[in-house]
Amino acid sequence: MTHGIAADVAPEDAWFKSSYSEANGTGCVEIAHLPHTAQVGIRDSKDKGGPALVVPAGAWAEFIAAVRKV
Repeated sequence: MTHGIAADVAPEDAWFKSSYSEANGTGCVEIAHLPHTAQVGIRDSKDKGGPALVVPAGAWAEFIAAVRKV
């Protein structure tokens, strides 16, 4: 798959959210490093069966680096 929006892109146990997320789980996203690809899935933690945004792993790493600078 190329980057875009997809469903069921990774097994359920591959998804995780930041340790900085709220305990009640609202307003969080989960990510999964997609097996055998250089991509990352990003989904709403409240809609686990919903679509996931799929982006190149390098783009995700650049995004995280930029957020950490803020």
